[in-house]
Amino acid sequence: MKKICVVTATRAEYGLLRNTLDSINKDPELELCLIVTGSHLSNRYGLTVQEVLDDQFPITEQIPILADQNSEDGLIQTLSVATVKFGSMFEREKPDMLVVLGDRYELLAICQCALIYGIPICHISGGEITEGAVDDIIRNVVTKMSVLHFPGCEEYRKRIIQMGEDPQRVFNYGDVGVENITKMEYLTFEELENDLGVTLCKPLASVTFHPVTIVKGLAEKQIMELLKALDQFPDINFIITKANADIGGEIINSLIDEFVETHPNCKAFFSLGIKRYLSMLKYSQMVIGNSSSGIVEAPCFGIPTINIGDRQRGRLQ
Repeated sequence: MKKICVVTATRAEYGLLRNTLDSINKDPELELCLIVTGSHLSNRYGLTVQEVLDDQFPITEQIPILADQNSEDGLIQTLSVATVKFGSMFEREKPDMLVVLGDRYELLAICQCALIYGIPICHISGGEITEGAVDDIIRNVVTKMSVLHFPGCEEYRKRIIQMGEDPQRVFNYGDVGVENITKMEYLTFEELENDLGVTLCKPLASVTFHPVTIVKGLAEKQIMELLKALDQFPDINFIITKANADIGGEIINSLIDEFVETHPNCKAFFSLGIKRYLSMLKYSQMVIGNSSSGIVEAPCFGIPTINIGDRQRGRLQ
């Protein structure tokens, strides 16, 4: 058997990895080595490791790495801790391959450890462009450290090859977010109401806003402008999913909490889980914010996205 190590550090990337995890876990020739880390293990971000446990995937190790500070210094501390702990994990587990998805900053530490240990890396969702986030640079770094590539579409496949990667190791099997939509068993409207704990008698809109990490110090101003705009529409139900563990994310989340307290048509969650989130999109009138789900998943439901700012600039639409 081949031991396949899959790392998940956030709610969003876990949702995208669920089908891949399920396929590995059911394959008799593969052994799943699932590592849960990052914001999954933090009370500040909803302790979303519970979603993994609820799905009953066998977790090999839980590795806490997040620093207390949500700042540049805290991010550096997180990367330092991740380097030490993941180096030790690779020494213990000795996987035959590492599978990672996307462009989170934690991947810099995790993938460099795998590189040093000679563990081949399989990268999902490379070749994309997001000019408004430092993730754009991180994604390309991870691409250059990887030996197998699974981009979301043909244009991204060509971009990875242009970066010098072997065409025989770059495979366009489509976007994992779109795959989730085609395979998901959705909640009914009534089940969604019960799960969210709200009465959806008004039009529904999904809202997600993350810090624009390429430009520092704008998180508070930007989220305040967004909340001012939402304030103008009391006849719409806004379901807000909070920001990830990025610099500026805690400011965004605290302001969202304040706003929700005085706006009964709004409700905020750290994470909905992929089934509730996609079910919510299915019944939504629109998506608002700067999440990639507004670019990738929302069009599959035939609903419009109000895409704010530069975070997704460059991504194929």
